[in-house]
Amino acid sequence: MIGRPTPHSSGTSIRGKTRISQYANKKMKKLFHMGAMAAICKEGELADYYLRKVEEGKSKIAVINAIRNKIIHRIFACVRDNRNRVAWRYEKNYTTALA
Repeated sequence: MIGRPTPHSSGTSIRGKTRISQYANKKMKKLFHMGAMAAICKEGELADYYLRKVEEGKSKIAVINAIRNKIIHRIFACVRDNRNRVAWRYEKNYTTALA
């Protein structure tokens, strides 16, 4: 598990912002973080998404977490659909053989 934001609270009191779980797989988290940072630096839809969300007022780390989540969802979609067994890669306008 990579980790997900959890509220930092005790009963009815709220103590600050949400945080990422400390029980996350730190090696995987680091790899996905580096992948998200590379996606932000390269022109494309993830970089556009990052800039749009930061301009809307979201914190940079929250947007990076969202991008990491998007990358994970894309990986699982490629594995689930058994796309291109030799080299799994994300295709924006992918259509299945059944469509």
